[in-house]
Amino acid sequence: MSDSPVTSFSAQSSMNALWQARYGTKPPEKPLPESPVARSLMAHRSVRHFSPAPLPEGVVEAAIAAAQSASSSCNLQAWSVIAVRDPARRARLARIAGDQAFIAQAPLFLAWVVDLSRLEHVGYAQGHALPGLDCLDTFLGGVVDTALAGQNAAATFESYGLGIVYVGAVRNQPEAIAAELGLPPRTFALFGMSVGYPDRARPTAIKPRLPQASVLHEERYNPATATDDASIRAYDACLEASRAGARSWSESVVARLGDVGALHGREHLPATLRALGFVLGKA
Repeated sequence: MSDSPVTSFSAQSSMNALWQARYGTKPPEKPLPESPVARSLMAHRSVRHFSPAPLPEGVVEAAIAAAQSASSSCNLQAWSVIAVRDPARRARLARIAGDQAFIAQAPLFLAWVVDLSRLEHVGYAQGHALPGLDCLDTFLGGVVDTALAGQNAAATFESYGLGIVYVGAVRNQPEAIAAELGLPPRTFALFGMSVGYPDRARPTAIKPRLPQASVLHEERYNPATATDDASIRAYDACLEASRAGARSWSESVVARLGDVGALHGREHLPATLRALGFVLGKA
């Protein structure tokens, strides 16, 4: 599978074509039911080269409305998002997040923040301490809320013809990110998102994923399919074939997790989170 045909796929492509791009295999014999939402989601690819063209008016507001339409655990809505448009600030964030040039290049950078600070304020305003803020599940609920909101926004941006890339490297130096963004205690930048029109001169391919048999289980978890060596070898070959010189998935797993230094500071995250005001362990 070469980049040239894959990059031509879009949300207007057929479900079967998008399946083939996503998995590198023929689609199921039974036709997939048509859905413009599914087609848009299946056409996703991470964009790391952006045009300097500004975003259309109203698109950010529409994306945040979609983000706020995501499900929220107990309706706590434990997240905030910071829109960074200033070029100098984007350049500083790019340096903090591993010198990733696309952060400075894209016209918009969004920092998606787990936000328990607002909940703490509500408790104080009502005259109540909130010991539940210190429980690990509350933090996890904020992580889930933030991720669901971010994905709704990403899908919305892509529906307008924009491209996005998630930036996990904001977790490399959380305290530096917090200082740059003025984050109060009990907040944490979970991920960033660069947004803009893709640079047509640097198109991006759809990246193949693991076969569904590796991730879809019926009734109970099936270790035999989740860890099937033949399926993983086939996926390794598919991923390597999709981009010249690309590492296999297995090689990427080992490179990422075989040495904690490859986490670029994120291995210290529990201590950093506590420094940022999260307790995470109260019974």
